[in-house]
Amino acid sequence: MRGVNALHLLGSAAVGASLALFLQAWLSSRGRPSLIPPYSMSVMLIALAVLLIVLGVRLRKNIAKGVGAVNPFQAVRLLATARAGQIVGSTFAGFGSGLLLSLLTRSVPAPVETWLPMLATAITAIVLLACALFTEHLCKVPPGENDDNGDEGPGLVTLET
Repeated sequence: MRGVNALHLLGSAAVGASLALFLQAWLSSRGRPSLIPPYSMSVMLIALAVLLIVLGVRLRKNIAKGVGAVNPFQAVRLLATARAGQIVGSTFAGFGSGLLLSLLTRSVPAPVETWLPMLATAITAIVLLACALFTEHLCKVPPGENDDNGDEGPGLVTLET
């Protein structure tokens, strides 16, 4: 089992930033105001991060209890949710950064009411990304006591021929 590649996360952040820059350029070419994300988006990103951490810690406690305490389907669902949280977090971090970058190109500085929600979106998305990475780490199964060679990574199984 391998985690999400860091290049994929950087790529999704780049896609988010480019979408934000394109959207802001399109809106300004039409004479419309800038897109300002609502604060509820930041609240939802934080709620997702907290949910991932709570479920990850609960899973880690069940793993520590021993065999039979963990529902493998629930663990796989949590792992998939953590990986999705990584992609969503990196995309929204790029999107919030792209919105902020579009404001930096203007000759007149934007008021606080304009850039603060963009900054909040970028920061909370980074928090979601970090929590999703930590939750993925919590989903790894530690090596058992009956493993012959301990140099393998946690959760890896080898078949001898």
